Amino acid sequence: MFTIQQIKEAHAKVKSGADFPKYIQDIIALGVTSFETFVFDNHTDYYGKDNYFTSSQGFSETLPIANRSDIEQFKSDLKSHQQGNTDYMTFLKDCAKSGVEKWIVVMDKMTCSYYDINGNEMLVEKIPTL
Repeated sequence: MFTIQQIKEAHAKVKSGADFPKYIQDIIALGVTSFETFVFDNHTDYYGKDNYFTSSQGFSETLPIANRSDIEQFKSDLKSHQQGNTDYMTFLKDCAKSGVEKWIVVMDKMTCSYYDINGNEMLVEKIPTL
């Protein structure tokens, strides 16, 4: 199965949201079937076949998540990130200010779903295939 180090190596190639589809392909090749990233400290839970699970360590500093979600602001920030205009840390801060608590990527559906602090789905995107 995959390791956090392998995932870190794949993630190191990501410079902006424009690189996300390639990153997804890289970690699918490692055996990742889904993952859940938490914005407040950036820790991620990774899942694989046969109930395999591992988790990355989060940041020591945490981001406060807005209690009220702003879907339109988030969509604008996400689009900018996907176009390569912001780095990952800026994207995390933008998520936090718009009330995004986490996102979940499901490989067999090729979706990325964003959720607010109350567990409400804010946005579901199809991940482009290469």
